[in-house]
Amino acid sequence: MSARLVRLVGRGFLRVFLVVVALVWLVPTFGLFLTSLRSVTDNNSGGWWTVFARPAQLTLDNYANLLKNDTILDGFVNTVLIAVPSTLLVVTIAALAAYAFAWLEFPGRDWLFLGVVGLLVVPVQIGLIPLAELFGEIGIMGSVVGVVLFHVAFGLPFAIFLLRNFFAAIPASLLEAARIDGGRDWTIFFRVILPLGLPAIASLGIFQFLWVWNDLLIALIFADRDSQPLTVALQQQTRSFGSSVDVISAGSFLSLIVPLAVFFGFQRYFVQGVLAGSVK
Repeated sequence: MSARLVRLVGRGFLRVFLVVVALVWLVPTFGLFLTSLRSVTDNNSGGWWTVFARPAQLTLDNYANLLKNDTILDGFVNTVLIAVPSTLLVVTIAALAAYAFAWLEFPGRDWLFLGVVGLLVVPVQIGLIPLAELFGEIGIMGSVVGVVLFHVAFGLPFAIFLLRNFFAAIPASLLEAARIDGGRDWTIFFRVILPLGLPAIASLGIFQFLWVWNDLLIALIFADRDSQPLTVALQQQTRSFGSSVDVISAGSFLSLIVPLAVFFGFQRYFVQGVLAGSVK
């Protein structure tokens, strides 16, 4: 009885602790949301928590003004045009390459995979100047295409490494049974590998999308005024924090909505991908 009571108390304490951690983690997001619903004058006069004492501060004027800002709207569209292709290309190419590295026999396979693993240690900063020169020579510097290609190039090594290890853990008997039934490599890939690898693929897609969506460094260097994403648009709209808090708060929360929607929309697959391989 005492051991059971200790377990129950321990579980209760753990749950309370996790709830407290979750609430603390959500405080900045909640504060940003309330700040975006207050005027510049109210934000300068007191913190966002004062809205509980004076709920009349809440207004949608910041969002109305934001939707009239062509720079912000164009940045939002450019962010979608950059993040979606970058994610789809990385996931598609990585899934095909991972299947080849995991289950196909070809000369130099292990050495090529070691090369991919070696690319994981290459920092993004090393490729900025060489790729900027290359993109300038081929005429894609400053365009959405250039930003997408950079993200794809630096996202592939980790993506291939992650999916290859996941695909390699799939029982070989499933693939052998598919081959006995007459399945070719494309059939096995689409009907066996992809369904079983969906949790890992979804997890990879979430990480890649969030990384690209929130990127500022690459966009500052490889995007011009017509192709700049929302992060750069917000940075350029910044005047000083005291006078541009309306743009910063509303624009930042607008930029936050899409990643949150993507994460919660694929949460089930994300959890399955994290737990994959933890149990037999």
